[in-house]
Amino acid sequence: MAGPINLAKHPPKKAKKRPAAQNEMPSREQVMAFIETSKGSAGKREIARAFGLKGQEKIALKALLRDMTDEGLVDLAPGRAFHKMGGLPRVTVLKIVEIDGNQPIAVPERWEADGIALPKLRVIEKGRRGALGVGDRILARTEEAGNGWLAHPVKKLGKASEQILGVVEAAGNGRFWLKSTDKKMRYDTPINSLGDAKAGDLVLAETTGGARKSAKITEVLGDTFAPKSFSMIAIHKYGIPDVFSEEVEAEAAAVSKLPITADQREDLRHLPIIAIDPRDARDFDDAIWAAPDDDAGNPGGYRAIICIADVSYYVRPGSALDKEAVRRGNSVYFPDLVVPMLPHSLSSDKCSLRQGEDRAVMACHLVIDKNGKVTSWRFTRAVARIAANIAYEDAQAAVDGKLPHEMLEPALKPLWACWKLLFKARQNREPLAIDMPERRITLDEKGRVTGVAVRETLDANRLVEDFMIAANVAAAKALEAKKSPLIYRAHEEPSREKLIALKDYLKSYDISFAMGQVIKPSTFNTILRKIEKDDEIRPQIMESVLRSQTQAYYSPLNMGHFGLALTSYAHFTSPIRRYADLIVHRALVGAYNLEMPKPKDKAIKPETALSKAEITKLSAISEAISRTERRAMEAERETTDRYVAAYLAQYVGEIVETRITGVQNFGFFATVEGIGGDGLVPVSTLGSDYFIYQEASQSLIGERTGQEYRPGMKIKLRLVEANPVSGALRFSVPSASGGGGYKPDDSGPEGDKENRKATHSPDKTGSNGNKPKKYKVNRRGRPANIRHKGRKA
Repeated sequence: MAGPINLAKHPPKKAKKRPAAQNEMPSREQVMAFIETSKGSAGKREIARAFGLKGQEKIALKALLRDMTDEGLVDLAPGRAFHKMGGLPRVTVLKIVEIDGNQPIAVPERWEADGIALPKLRVIEKGRRGALGVGDRILARTEEAGNGWLAHPVKKLGKASEQILGVVEAAGNGRFWLKSTDKKMRYDTPINSLGDAKAGDLVLAETTGGARKSAKITEVLGDTFAPKSFSMIAIHKYGIPDVFSEEVEAEAAAVSKLPITADQREDLRHLPIIAIDPRDARDFDDAIWAAPDDDAGNPGGYRAIICIADVSYYVRPGSALDKEAVRRGNSVYFPDLVVPMLPHSLSSDKCSLRQGEDRAVMACHLVIDKNGKVTSWRFTRAVARIAANIAYEDAQAAVDGKLPHEMLEPALKPLWACWKLLFKARQNREPLAIDMPERRITLDEKGRVTGVAVRETLDANRLVEDFMIAANVAAAKALEAKKSPLIYRAHEEPSREKLIALKDYLKSYDISFAMGQVIKPSTFNTILRKIEKDDEIRPQIMESVLRSQTQAYYSPLNMGHFGLALTSYAHFTSPIRRYADLIVHRALVGAYNLEMPKPKDKAIKPETALSKAEITKLSAISEAISRTERRAMEAERETTDRYVAAYLAQYVGEIVETRITGVQNFGFFATVEGIGGDGLVPVSTLGSDYFIYQEASQSLIGERTGQEYRPGMKIKLRLVEANPVSGALRFSVPSASGGGGYKPDDSGPEGDKENRKATHSPDKTGSNGNKPKKYKVNRRGRPANIRHKGRKA
């Protein structure tokens, strides 16, 4: 094998002789050195020319580059040029996203490196500084410098058109406007090119022009109120991949035929293992079993098995399935559909733990003592046959004696007895006890929303959660015992800044919070217990405590899990829908020699353990899947808001029970009790009184009337607008006079039908059809009927 290439003596563009010996292929290291130091494009042709490769040698080079790509050493950029994985092409298009001081910061306009965090580059401007601004596009040479990247602009490019997702609305006289689906976008955009779209269509459009923007329809997505449209809005807005390629589908079909035989796995089919899930669950990752421990050394203790779908058996490192899974990061769940991380042939079929069918599982065996402490664990690959799929409500009813069930004696009663031990240990650990209500959307067969309710939390829910937490802790500690790399679920303690803000907020309720103490989850639980019976302020305080917490994320470093009061925690129990869990499964396979025999089909990757390429990329993978998780949460929340708005649209003009969730100097936000949704009451609709905004208590107080609006306050409001497209609501105070607010109407909903006609233009006329009273605007541009405490209006 030839030694390292001296690129200074053999410049790539001038090299006519082969740096390596005749008929000898360059090594991976030599190819990597050429790619990293090449000043120009480093495609297959340039690499072959640099090393003097011809004929069959070029075919061998192609195979080598393919292997290096699969191993995660290099990546193929647009234009067929190779670059170091996690790196950037030598010349590429960048977009300026921020200005740090005087330094423009750019990101690649296109980024296709799966699992690698989007890099930020410091742009080195030559000549006139400040020529580049946010949104500008440049063609630039890239350079790796230390731990970061530099960009040297070659030329400035024209700005790309801005894409807007919205709904076409007719304005009369043959004119049309585009109403954005983004509730933050306050103005509609005139449409200059309608194409095939018509009023009511959900469309994608490009904006053109400068200060006076107009929109050109580029794609018609369909009827706004057709089934699944609200979910499709979120899918398009957040760029969530929702279609699998033919290659990925074909590979899923092939691996789903892999055999599941008891001679290669532990056989658990004789045990009454059950899966307890929501009634509307689309896939089933986990199933559980428990029984009293017959070991005399563990009196009063239990043995438990948590069976998790063995997704790592089907989705192998470096496969097309694997690359698509890491790109998606997780499944996304909407009220009307799921965008799965894996094709349906795996996610809802072969990997889903269905009653009466043999399934490949990763089994976590636990021994639990009488105090609920997990004293030992082991992991095996097994075959299980699920005895029953039971809904939470049915399992709870059976245990409570309200519903007969054949699995009560063999499965449910032992599980509940074992869970009481785990629950005792949980109480002693005292994790953060924030119970925020989850909304449940019900739809009819046509996809129309028929109801919105708060999902009830039962002991059955808590039971499954505690068994899953126990398995997740066991997985993390089992891998730590082998010094194996893994991805942790990290949740750090709150920052000092957030704690100071919480202290100031609690002070307004005469609740003390000492900053000098050691902050633990129990610290916050003590606060919540003090207001346990105060229905008015408890939801608001709980929300404030939640906002003070840091956001959980994935990391190859163990940062502990503050919220759960655990020192080691990893996600192991949902590999169908979370890529992090799949990584943990692969790590267990490698650490505990759980590899399976190689498949007969040579097209299927042979290994199922964590690969060396993955180990080197764990940090980048963690960042990527943390981002996709946040993307999914935002998309799911926005879609739920749209369904809530669609449901509430039938009540526009009526008085509804609400609770104030936040107060600002421009008005306050409220949510409909028992349903949700978030709507604004503008301060300009509160009447002619001057309102003082008190920042400490986050409240608005009328200077003349003393009327107060504060967070947590329950109040009856009139629903003025419910916009399903954006998910936005708007309310008014029924008793407010002037300012465009609705006047009291004792005739009820039937006597107020005329107000419903103004659903989308409540600012143009009041409930009596008159124009709203105009208000003066102060020098700061604020309405003149509000001022901050201590300032003159």
